[in-house]
Amino acid sequence: MSRSQNEEFQQWWNKQRNRDHDGGDDEAFLTVEIRTPAVDPTDKDRIRTRTLRQLSRLYLLRLKQLASSSVWIASSFLHLLRTANRRIANDNPPSSTSSARLYRLIKAFLVLVVLLLCFELAAYFKGWHFTPPSVASAEAAVEVAYAWWLEIRASYLAPPLQSLTNVCIVLFLIQSVDRLVLVLGCFWIKLRRIKPVAAMEYPAKPVGEGIRLEDYPMVLVQIPMCNEKEVYQQSIGAVCMLDWPKERMLIQILDDSSELDVQVLIKAEVQKWQQRGVRIVYRHRLIRTGYKAGNLKAAMNCEYVKDYEFVAIFDADFQPPAEFLKKTVPHFKGREDLALVQTRWAFVNKDENLLTRLQNINLSFHFEVEQQVNGVFINFFGFNGTAGVWRIKALEDCGGWLERTTVEDMDIAVRAHLCGWKFIYLNDVKCLCELPESYEAYKKQQYRWHSGPMQLFRLCFMDILRSKVSVGKKANMIFLFFLLRKLILPFYSFTLFCVILPLTMFFPEANLPSWVVCYIPGIMSILNIIPAPRSFPFIVPYLLFENTMSVTKFGAMISGLFKFGSSYEWVVTKKLGRSSEADLIAYAESGSLVESTNIQRSSSDSGLTELSKLGAAKKAGKTKRNRLYRTEIALAFILLAASVRSLLSAQGIHFYFLLFQGLTFVIVGLDLIGEQVRGSGRKKGFDDDDLSLLWS
Repeated sequence: MSRSQNEEFQQWWNKQRNRDHDGGDDEAFLTVEIRTPAVDPTDKDRIRTRTLRQLSRLYLLRLKQLASSSVWIASSFLHLLRTANRRIANDNPPSSTSSARLYRLIKAFLVLVVLLLCFELAAYFKGWHFTPPSVASAEAAVEVAYAWWLEIRASYLAPPLQSLTNVCIVLFLIQSVDRLVLVLGCFWIKLRRIKPVAAMEYPAKPVGEGIRLEDYPMVLVQIPMCNEKEVYQQSIGAVCMLDWPKERMLIQILDDSSELDVQVLIKAEVQKWQQRGVRIVYRHRLIRTGYKAGNLKAAMNCEYVKDYEFVAIFDADFQPPAEFLKKTVPHFKGREDLALVQTRWAFVNKDENLLTRLQNINLSFHFEVEQQVNGVFINFFGFNGTAGVWRIKALEDCGGWLERTTVEDMDIAVRAHLCGWKFIYLNDVKCLCELPESYEAYKKQQYRWHSGPMQLFRLCFMDILRSKVSVGKKANMIFLFFLLRKLILPFYSFTLFCVILPLTMFFPEANLPSWVVCYIPGIMSILNIIPAPRSFPFIVPYLLFENTMSVTKFGAMISGLFKFGSSYEWVVTKKLGRSSEADLIAYAESGSLVESTNIQRSSSDSGLTELSKLGAAKKAGKTKRNRLYRTEIALAFILLAASVRSLLSAQGIHFYFLLFQGLTFVIVGLDLIGEQVRGSGRKKGFDDDDLSLLWS
């Protein structure tokens, strides 16, 4: 544009602005008209035809995706129904008294929730959710009943529910703070590189000629077992290959097996190692009283035990490294007040299925954080029952093994601590072991682990108060060790997420904040999973599964606290013997065992015959079936019904949490997590890949 044209445009623009300012039309404005070019009629038809064709293809694609999704959902639902029908047909009702009582209570709770949901659905379709009726204005009988229900709910039911909610929230926050303090303590240990240091070290080379036997204390090694034919060989083989002078070590195989064929197999294994020069003896009790505690107590009453200074204990599925005694026994030298050296567990089947992965998260936190922090800062923690070395004098000083509870390991640890003995934990010494792969075995294990502490707390509470330890140690044992971590944790987990949360959907006057439902549990799950960083993809299944297990832990806690009969039931955790003999030999060789001529496969020689018999017995064994867990199924329906009610109120976080938690209860209740049994064989059921689709 030229200079003169710019001046003309500027003059015109100033004139227009002055005219508007002097009282012109206030509504005047400049418009710019944009015209589309003319389109030929034939082109219009062609464009319209092409657009319709594209839309048709898009809709067909959408319909195809919808149909495939519908088919997948329908097939999954039918598979779920067939599985449920099969499990219901083969299921037996809960046998234990406490489980039956809890199931009846939950079933009554389910009936109440279903009735409330029907009532609320009727009110929703009547529009009463948006304009609640009052007693004075209500006309129909149903409307009057709903108006009365609203008043009763707001005045009498919601306040006590809100009070219980607030109590559980406070307990939840206290436990979260305790968990955070433990994690910070673990970080401090890692940052400062704090670890127990032994007063002496044994040479790394294997024990041979030219050593001073007096430098090696007398050590008794005990392996209690009961009908564990899948794992006895690997544990006996690993213990017999411990790098320790043969003259200074005696191995006791404490067999409580009731099956004759298992006794024969274990005897044959012991005789084989005896022929190789290992000092190993076989003991079998005719009267099996006191379970594991009674077995260990009977073994400690042997006359020759007085010649030994230390005792190492391993469960039947544990495989200690060859240098185990060389790394643990030196810590006792110069520390006459040290009673126990506990080592860490390592799992050979932690990646077997989703259930073992979730167990690995829990136990990694237990050993990496809880045991290590308590061992470093207060020299006390619960004995894990295996993979530890005790000073025999300490066992005798605190009264030895007692048969009064199903957690004899925790019992003796508490009594030893009250007598003034100290413990240390070695996080860098690991013993291979096996995790239960089926939900049935895991559930029974957790029931025993959570009922036993409450039995023990009831029995030793007065002993703690009367003991001569400091007030701080008494407070730690009562409030932290027992109440917070053994009683409060299962109580609020079940009450808050399985009872209060569904009820707050039907009693909206009682509020459960979103940060309690989602954010704090998420943060705690992240803290729990830090010791097992490879398990971060399973953080959501872990959170949901822990809430699912709360019903088992709560029932066990109540059973042990109030002395129900089932709390004294001991069930041996079923193991499958996942670690092969080749793995055992490779592990032993990596432990710097040079004398490979003495290391042979435990299945060689006479053991081959026994193994073939065992294989035939396994094939001809009783057919196993998966179970249906009715308590979990009932809770699943409760949570799913509550999720429908939360959907009516448009509560996003609560709805999604209840929905996925309910689905998790369905999966667990149908025994679809962990090892699956079909006919006479096994398969890994909902493993990592299958369940990752459900969680997403």
